[in-house]
Amino acid sequence: MTRGLGRIALVAAMLSAAMTQAPAGPNLPPGARAEVISPGAIPGWPDDDHRIALTIFAAGCAADPPLRQGVPIPAALTAVCAEAGRLTARGPVDRTAARRFFEERFSFWRIRPSGAEGGFMTGYFEPEFEGSLTPSVQFPTPLYARPADLVTRLAGDAWPGLEPALSAARRTPRGLEPYPDRTAIESGALDGQGLEIAWLRDPVDRFVLQVQGSGRVRLQDGRVVRLVYSGRNGHAYTSLGRVLSERENIPPAEMTMDKLVARLKADAGFARDLIRLNRSFVFFARKDDLPAESGPIGGAGLPLTPLRSIAVDRAIWPYGLPAWIDATIPTGSGDMERLSRLMIAQDTGSAIVGPSRVDLFVGSGQAAGHRAGLVRHSFDFTVLWPRAEAR
Repeated sequence: MTRGLGRIALVAAMLSAAMTQAPAGPNLPPGARAEVISPGAIPGWPDDDHRIALTIFAAGCAADPPLRQGVPIPAALTAVCAEAGRLTARGPVDRTAARRFFEERFSFWRIRPSGAEGGFMTGYFEPEFEGSLTPSVQFPTPLYARPADLVTRLAGDAWPGLEPALSAARRTPRGLEPYPDRTAIESGALDGQGLEIAWLRDPVDRFVLQVQGSGRVRLQDGRVVRLVYSGRNGHAYTSLGRVLSERENIPPAEMTMDKLVARLKADAGFARDLIRLNRSFVFFARKDDLPAESGPIGGAGLPLTPLRSIAVDRAIWPYGLPAWIDATIPTGSGDMERLSRLMIAQDTGSAIVGPSRVDLFVGSGQAAGHRAGLVRHSFDFTVLWPRAEAR
C-alpha cells in the first residue's frame, strides 16, 4: 500500500513537472542559445504601444507568394496571424488588449548567438533618386527587370556541378549555369533583351538602390516610380564598406553609408572598380499601384513600416514573427535614442545571416538614409514564438 502511494505521488510529480516545463521554442543553429523568459522580465514591455505591432501583424505573415522565399511559416503562426486579422477587423483594439494578445499566444525567447551575449543590428531605408524611363546623357545607368532565364534556388534544390553558394542560376539548353556577374552585366551581358525599366545618373545610385533592395525614382515631370526587389543573379554579396575600411584603414565604426557614397561619387573610375567587387546584382520590378504614403515591399511581400519592420535571416526565422528589440541607436541628428519595442519580421537580405542578425527598416528618403547608415549596434533580441508550435 505504501509503495502504491509512493508510485502515485511520483507520477503526480512527473505530471506536474511536465505541465510547468518551458514551452516549445524555435530551432536554432548549433551554438546559438534561446532562453525562455516572461514578458515581465523585458524592460519597457508594458510601455510599448502594442496596437501598432498588432496592426502590422494582422495584415498577414506573408503574401502568397512572398517576394523572397524563406523557411516555411509554422502553422501555429499562420493561425495567430489570421486571428489577429479577425480581431482588428471587428474594430479598434485598446492598448491593454493588444498587449495581452501577444502575451497569451506567444512564448518569449531571448536569443543568444554563438560566442556573444547580444545581437548585431544595422539599418536600411528606401532611397529616392532622380531618374528617367528612357536613357539619356543625364541618365545613362539602367535598372533591369528580372530576366526570364533566371532561376532562384529554393530550399532543397540540388544543382550538381554548380557552386553550393550560388543562390540563383541561368537556365540554358545545356542545363543550369552560373548567371553573369556584375562585371559581365555592366559590360553588356543582358543587352538586347529589353529588360531596362528605368535609368539613373550613375552606377553609385544603382549600387545604393540594389543594396537597399527597393526604392523610388523621381522623374523629371514630378512623377515617382516605385521599384521592388525581383531577384538577384545568385553571386555572393560583398560589403564594399568593409573592403574600403580595410583598404584605407578606416575604423569599421566610422564607415557609414554616407562616407562610402561620398568616396564613390568623388571618383567614377574608383567607384566602377570597387562596385564590381560585389558580384551580386539585383533586379527590380515596377510597383505602380503602391501608394506614395506606403512603405516599400519587403521580402514577405507586404509593405514595411518604419522602426517596426525588420529584416531577418530567412533561413532561420519565418516571416511574420514578432520580435522585441532593445537597443540604443543614433537618431541621425547627433543624439542617441533608446529603441525598445515590438517589431515584425517582414524582410530579409543577403547580408543578414545568423539568428541574432537583423536589419532595421528606418524609413524613406534622405534623412532616413543618413540615420540608417549610422546604425551598427548591438542589441537584445527576443522572439515571440507561437505557443502551439512544437519544436
